Amino acid sequence: MSLSILHVLDHSLPLHSGYAFRTVSLLREQRKREWQTWHLTTPKQKGGGAVEEDAEGWHFYRTRAAADCGLLGHMKATAGRLDELVRSLSPDVIHAHSPVLNALPALWVGRRRGLPVVYEVRASWEDAAVDHGSTTEGSLRYRASRALESFALRRADEVTTICEGLRGDITMRGVAEDKVTIIPNAVDAANFTFAASPDESLRSSLGLDDCPVVGFVGSFYGYEGLDLLMDAVAELAAHYPTLRVLMVGGGMQEANLKAQVARLGLAERVIFTGRVPHAEVQRYYRLIDVLAYPRRSIRLTELVTPLKPLEAMAQGLMLVASDVGGHRELIRDGETGTLFRAGDAGALAIAIREVLEHRERWPKMLAEARRFVESERTWANSVARYRDVYLRALSSRGRTLPDGT
Repeated sequence: MSLSILHVLDHSLPLHSGYAFRTVSLLREQRKREWQTWHLTTPKQKGGGAVEEDAEGWHFYRTRAAADCGLLGHMKATAGRLDELVRSLSPDVIHAHSPVLNALPALWVGRRRGLPVVYEVRASWEDAAVDHGSTTEGSLRYRASRALESFALRRADEVTTICEGLRGDITMRGVAEDKVTIIPNAVDAANFTFAASPDESLRSSLGLDDCPVVGFVGSFYGYEGLDLLMDAVAELAAHYPTLRVLMVGGGMQEANLKAQVARLGLAERVIFTGRVPHAEVQRYYRLIDVLAYPRRSIRLTELVTPLKPLEAMAQGLMLVASDVGGHRELIRDGETGTLFRAGDAGALAIAIREVLEHRERWPKMLAEARRFVESERTWANSVARYRDVYLRALSSRGRTLPDGT
């Protein structure tokens, strides 16, 4: 008999996002440990209204949107669907992943059915809302969101999170330190070819032949600080007449960035590819000499570690990143990457120039970054930590792990 976990998710494949990719990585490793996993998404998934769906080799249960489309209606619909699945599947543990709109229905159903609930915090709901413009720090909505988050954290049987910054924020809310476990972001290093040769045909098609290339791969959110990258490139232009910038992805700030590029006279230097299929992303990574992660300093970026720098390290790419807390947890300045003062376009320009001017340092830094990923940030190592989390959660309900788990 194997351990069985019912995961409650905001969204999943076939939608492509960092959230969805982390989820699948966790599930894959849990399956390797011969645990049974089931997967429920909330009305946030939307789609065609099916109650079940197969996507990229995974089976997902779906929640249809409620007639009441407000937050309470959203949570009631999730709770109703979750209760159906608990009765039919009989899981050992309910594992709710961010946001708190998933944790609260999980707690309602868990208490009703006598099941332990693990709540995994990937970002605090109130902080994510601030950056996306739906609220502001200090507002009534922000305070209410934070109160709901704290309520759920205190009542979950066990809490997991992705980094030290979030762990510190969670314990400051009155959650016992021994109840909070870090399951860090990671990569499957075997999926990334180290120092692979670039696709010369793709390079030529983008006009990048014989050019130093600075790049960004990801979503164009305000907190990513991509406007600072454009300002830094404007400073570097005179010194590097052939410098190009490759922007792979899209998002809320895309129109603003293109307007800034035009205003700075950088239209011939900055290439926007738009979003590319996930399977193709590595072809674009390999065209970039220096990846830039100029995140601004806000609560979200100070507390949360991103996944992208780990992907860069795994495949042998130089990177420069702002010195926000989330980056400092991942990057050792001068050893596995280069950090610069957050919010300072001039400091970013200096950091890029320093990297480009000292290519002799690259082999040692790239090798050290790859070693860090292989030794400390693999999904197998991260997922192994769940065993003790689930054991404690079950013990809190007077139960034990199935034999052989």
